[in-house]
Amino acid sequence: MSETKKVLFVCLGNSCRSPMAESVLRSFAVDNNNLFIDSAAIADWNVGRSPEPRCIQVLAEHNMTSDHITRQISDNDFLEFDYIFGMDDYNIEDLKERAPQTSKAKILLLGEYDYNKPNVIPDPYFDRGIHGFRSAYEQIYRSCKNFYQDEILQNKV
Repeated sequence: MSETKKVLFVCLGNSCRSPMAESVLRSFAVDNNNLFIDSAAIADWNVGRSPEPRCIQVLAEHNMTSDHITRQISDNDFLEFDYIFGMDDYNIEDLKERAPQTSKAKILLLGEYDYNKPNVIPDPYFDRGIHGFRSAYEQIYRSCKNFYQDEILQNKV
């Protein structure tokens, strides 16, 4: 694989699920120079902020970090990225509405790569405590691992 492939993870605020997915996929692709990974928000209210502290805590529990600063998705992302992954059906609906007709990105639900599990990765932001973040991490981990193995390593992308 010689051409760099670009993967963008998107959720509503870019403070929980999408930066978590960005960090998880980076952990699989640490030696892969042909993969560019980023994350973004649909809404603009967290722009310029770091991920939610509970997200950072769960990543740390798995020896991962995130230095991501929230940004909002732009029209250019649809032209630059090969894959844009949403976390739930609302994300996918919003992404498809925003996508320009010239979009080259495949817009997919990340959870489609979590075989035999629900496809939707619920937003843990409004949950009390950290349990929802840990559940989201488990789904994201399985999905990113399968995507990386099935698509990236198999040179399908």
